[in-house]
Amino acid sequence: MPQLSLYVDEHTLERLRRAAKLERVSVSKYVVDKLNRIIRTEWPENYGRLFGAIDDESFRIERSQGFQDDMHRERM
Repeated sequence: MPQLSLYVDEHTLERLRRAAKLERVSVSKYVVDKLNRIIRTEWPENYGRLFGAIDDESFRIERSQGFQDDMHRERM
């Protein structure tokens, strides 16, 4: 299995060790699990069902504001 070296400060390493210990895994497994969550390439299961699931005014698309609504800026 390929290996990866990371340079982290002592504070970060200690936080990683504590977090891994709470999940009862090695630091390496903990970091790999977190990286896999971040670089996931597929959508979560049932993600497509969310589209249109919320009917609320706060989720409406606002009209696009043109540049005429910008404030005047002094030329440099």
